[in-house]
Amino acid sequence: MTDRIRVGADVGGTFTDVVLLTAEDRLVTAKVPSTEDQSAGVLEGIRKACQKADLEPRDIDAFSHAMTVSTNALLEETGAKTALVTTEGFGDVLEIGRQDRPALYDLDAEKPDPLVPRRRRFEVAERATPEGVETTPDPDSVREVADRIRQSDADSVAVSLLHAYAAPENEQTVAEILRDELDAPVSASHEVLAAFREYERTSTTVVDAYVTPKIDAYLGRLVERAEEAGVPAPSIMQSNGGIADAETVRDHAVTTCLSGPAAGVVGADATAEGATDAKGLVTFDMGGTSSDVSLVRDGEVERTTEAEIGGRPVGTPMVDVTTVGAGGGSLAHVDSGGALRVGPESAGANPGPACYGKGGTEPTVTDANVVLGYLGGDTALGGELSLDAESARETLAELADEADLSGPVEAARGVYRVANASMTRAVRAVTVERGHDPRNFALAAFGGAGPMHAVGLADRLDVGQVVIPRACGVLSAFGLLSADETRDAVRTYRTPLADANGEDIESVLAGLADEARADLRDPQAAALSRHADLRYSGQSFELPVEVGESFDPRAVAERFHEAHETAHGYRMDEEVELVGLRARATVARETPAVAYRADEDPKVASREANFGGEFRETPVYRREALPPGEEFAGPAICEQADSTVVVPPEWRAQVQADGTLVLETEVAQ
Repeated sequence: MTDRIRVGADVGGTFTDVVLLTAEDRLVTAKVPSTEDQSAGVLEGIRKACQKADLEPRDIDAFSHAMTVSTNALLEETGAKTALVTTEGFGDVLEIGRQDRPALYDLDAEKPDPLVPRRRRFEVAERATPEGVETTPDPDSVREVADRIRQSDADSVAVSLLHAYAAPENEQTVAEILRDELDAPVSASHEVLAAFREYERTSTTVVDAYVTPKIDAYLGRLVERAEEAGVPAPSIMQSNGGIADAETVRDHAVTTCLSGPAAGVVGADATAEGATDAKGLVTFDMGGTSSDVSLVRDGEVERTTEAEIGGRPVGTPMVDVTTVGAGGGSLAHVDSGGALRVGPESAGANPGPACYGKGGTEPTVTDANVVLGYLGGDTALGGELSLDAESARETLAELADEADLSGPVEAARGVYRVANASMTRAVRAVTVERGHDPRNFALAAFGGAGPMHAVGLADRLDVGQVVIPRACGVLSAFGLLSADETRDAVRTYRTPLADANGEDIESVLAGLADEARADLRDPQAAALSRHADLRYSGQSFELPVEVGESFDPRAVAERFHEAHETAHGYRMDEEVELVGLRARATVARETPAVAYRADEDPKVASREANFGGEFRETPVYRREALPPGEEFAGPAICEQADSTVVVPPEWRAQVQADGTLVLETEVAQ
């Protein structure tokens, strides 16, 4: 059967996770260290999963992939040497940016340097307004700019002309000439983000040009390696939570900037939503390098068009994720003021935490979990890596001396609490700061380290329910198996809502729908959703609301008032402005039905674990042996090959039919 055997591979900062679904609905997982060339680690993980499932790579029917190539290029500033071509007089738009400052009272705060230095910014004499073209560019002058770009060290080109979102003719001319003249990829803003705001549109276009060569080269290698192994060409997870074929992504590289985190949110939505009757989910993905937090409300993943990555705006639709530099491999240290800090630096996979026994000497969150007994010396991470508990104690003892603490246990407790505090702030950013009460949500925890810290976060936030999906350690990879094929299209359309012409708006939405469906493999099977971006007159930010099957200004206005009151706590008696229109086309994929059976004794051991400052004898269960319907009270520890679940005292756990663990506080019962 088509797509019967599926594989998903997610590359993280420390490990590459692979999930394989067999024809018998058996779930097989594998973890391998992430490699410098991510494609090598991906194929190694696929081979390892196939070996465990007694399959060959050529037996696979569908291959989906989430990666960190774009994210790493932006955060580490290792993308292509990029040139920017813009309207005469606007060469410094990237440097000027916006008036807002991330640290208002920090006199030493610095913005990140523009991805394009001034020497690679080129201007063209032309002019357009939102009403149309006023001055066309001289083709010869554009060819002169091409010569200057050729003489520079640029590997990629971004073109962002004034008001090209409304009148793209000049930009089309310039981009066409540059593509004819140069042996380099050219990203044009009207193709990347046809939306107003010069800074955000230019920044997004520059990001696309900056990461395109790396994405193109990486996907080229991945497709080649997959073909050699007999694996189908990969579908790639985009930042918006949907997949696209590799060729489409190579032409729209900016859409992959949050590929990995988006896959995790999709996986949580697919597996944890049905396990709770809460209003929605706060998804919490704690890996080796960082933690990602997002929100699922009423079955819908929250998305945004106002994200920043490495301090640089990216305006394409993406899953609304807040990231903090606190993961299992995050380094703990004492700052100049004597305070204990965690992250953002990470030990990575090599040498990794001290407890890995690979030469790491600096204390990490994972080392703290070993000292606290949440991870045992006999715990095998990824089913293979044994832990060195003595090395963890030694490095935490050194941290205790530096922080003037009583010993390694107190230092470990401090590291655990500081890491939880950082992640709690991230949860508040996507809930309280957006007008949502976290107590109305369940916390869906996953990632290699997430289930160890989940209840600690829940206690801080007064959240009474924690959901741990069965494949929690590799949930981003699992999410790839069920991710829908999705495309977005956007167009700026500015008018007072009261003056909106319904027929004209329907025409624009129909064009956006056609644009969104154009690259889908089966356009006729696509479901459409349509949204309008609205704001009160005088505001500088918008909120998206659903349009429905027909554009009704009154209904759309009321939805906006309700959305504004939810997000900001009030509504205004002001004119409502329509700013933009959006369409999303989605071809749904069936969420895989995974067989779950448990017929062995789940309790394998017990060990001393620290709760509330005291060590208690704690039973250790083998997660995959816990039968459906099983209930047990904390303290308890549930181990599986790719993650460990910690159930503290005053919490209870129940096993769902599909193997999902639901933890509830006994205080709330």
